[in-house]
Amino acid sequence: MNSLGGLWQVTVLPQFPPSDGCKAELDMDCKEEEEDGCSDYGSRDKPGTILGRLVPDGNALFPDTFQTNHFLFYERFKAYQDYMLADCKASEVKEFTAEYLEKILEPSGWQAIWRTNVFEVLVEVEDVEYLTLKAVVQLSKPFLCEPRISNFTLECMRELLEAKEHRLPLQELWVVFDDSGEFDQTALAVEHVRFFYQHIWRSWDEDDDDDDFDYFVRCVEPRLRLYYDILEDRVPSALVADYYDLLAQCEDLYKKFLDLRNSIPNSDSDSEAENVSMVEGLKLYDKIEHVKQKLKLIENTLLRYVFGYQKHTGLQAKGARPSGAKITHVVSNTMMSSLLHSLLRDKLYPEPYNEELQIQFHSDPLMAVNACYEGDTVIICPGHYVVDGTFCIADSVELEGYGLPDDIVIEKRGKGDSFVDCTGASVRISSLKLVQHDAVEGILRKTTLENCVLQCETTGVTVRTSAELFMKNSDLYGAKGAGVEIYPGSTCTLIGSGIHHCKEGILIKDFLDEYYDNPTITMVNNVIHNNEGYGVVLVKPTVSPDVKPVAAEISAGTFFSSFSILYAVLFAGCGVWNLQQIYQCIFTELGPGERADVSELTEGNYAIANELAATSIKKSQMQKKRLSDLGITEADDNLMSQEMFVSIVGNQFKRNGKGSFGTFLF
Repeated sequence: MNSLGGLWQVTVLPQFPPSDGCKAELDMDCKEEEEDGCSDYGSRDKPGTILGRLVPDGNALFPDTFQTNHFLFYERFKAYQDYMLADCKASEVKEFTAEYLEKILEPSGWQAIWRTNVFEVLVEVEDVEYLTLKAVVQLSKPFLCEPRISNFTLECMRELLEAKEHRLPLQELWVVFDDSGEFDQTALAVEHVRFFYQHIWRSWDEDDDDDDFDYFVRCVEPRLRLYYDILEDRVPSALVADYYDLLAQCEDLYKKFLDLRNSIPNSDSDSEAENVSMVEGLKLYDKIEHVKQKLKLIENTLLRYVFGYQKHTGLQAKGARPSGAKITHVVSNTMMSSLLHSLLRDKLYPEPYNEELQIQFHSDPLMAVNACYEGDTVIICPGHYVVDGTFCIADSVELEGYGLPDDIVIEKRGKGDSFVDCTGASVRISSLKLVQHDAVEGILRKTTLENCVLQCETTGVTVRTSAELFMKNSDLYGAKGAGVEIYPGSTCTLIGSGIHHCKEGILIKDFLDEYYDNPTITMVNNVIHNNEGYGVVLVKPTVSPDVKPVAAEISAGTFFSSFSILYAVLFAGCGVWNLQQIYQCIFTELGPGERADVSELTEGNYAIANELAATSIKKSQMQKKRLSDLGITEADDNLMSQEMFVSIVGNQFKRNGKGSFGTFLF
């Protein structure tokens, strides 16, 4: 993925004057490094700006401005955390921002371009009102104005400024370039204030019930991360649209709420009109809180896909070919006679021999897949194929590599929400290496993966609700999120595969909600290692206090040996064992050396099965409580029970940053 810095000609770290507490320390550091030459980056002792110049596109008479809109995530993060906001509350943001500006913003003597949707005009700053974030300005001489809709004369602009009392928001000012370096800090400060109020601040933040908590940690950091995730195409386009729609909806509701609140008099009168207004206000408040919760879920990197986004694919299956024939598609960059001979011998010789096999040749695997109908097969010969698009497989199709996975590489280039989107009833992909660069999501829906290598640079494999994934003898690595994301109501089987060097190994989405079915999860002999977070993490909400804690239980059909442990959790069985009892039983039968080996091998297996079992039982309790609240005291257990089968066998968890298994509560 291209870094943000690659989009601009100049990349500059924001500079800030040292506080009094660290000034002496900086001077001492410079003296210690004097022999090597102390850096004067951003120093006022030597003339010259450290910022780039931005040449305007329009009026050639307009002066250049400072280039300040190109900063990376960590640069803005540091500016807000260390200099502008620190650990302030939402109600203290204006005060902290004013103090920040007062320290580094030049109060006068600089020019700026005042930009609006209808014009641009050059002004001179005479003073700054820090608390209101406004600058006192005068029109520059000579008068420079570039209208975008209609002509603005000098007299019109003077009248407009007088109506505003010559006070303009700092967010609407772009500091004119000055190569002396004197106004570098002013340009940076104005940029950080502008960015903050355009992309981070929400009008309802000051009224937030969580005002006692650190505003930077609670709001600034997640919103800043989301901004850059969107900028770098790491968020599905549909989710981005939903987020901005929710923002607009919340702004509209909050404005109505404020208007209604301001219309209610402060007197103690108890008129019918005031009571109606109070009820309407409470309804608006509930709606606002509901929308705010959705926004927070999208802003949270881990929870972004749990409730905020449900993808509705538009894929339509073609069905069988009108002629009823099934075609084998052969993909190769170049077809040599020796390769064709091998294909005929190994793959293309029909069985039974009296049937003719229809063959089509392609040089692009994406074109071959797009040409498929129900029951077709695509054989991909060794080579490196670069595709710019998404594999959309809505029919039962088989993609098979002819050779070793490392010799048959399909690499995705270009932007897009997904790389391989499978919705067919039976899609099988084998012996391929898939390299994913700019896709936001990996492989979706109903898919069988066997002997494949998945090199991911965003998310890995997504197993959505009602989807089925069977992954065997495959290797997945490099995902910025989870290697495998398992949604409620899905079926996921992982056998003999490796998942490593991802943010999280496997992430299991919350399935406590009444609308979601339990997932079916099978993990056998996988190696999950070297992931930044947990090997397996379960995302779930904090359970209501009305639901009693439960111990995980397991059916008596469980079997085990000295080499592996199988946890089968089936919530419709009769005999019930406790997982801890089974674990102790196994250890009793094994020798000391075997115990150590099994302990290292099965530590994560036990924790995963135990937690998933307990979570599923909690869900059953919650369902029964909901029925009880509706007046239904007895329920048919066959109808109520949502069976969950968890088979955790001989998986190895090694060198995961936070351990084998963990839970994330929200």
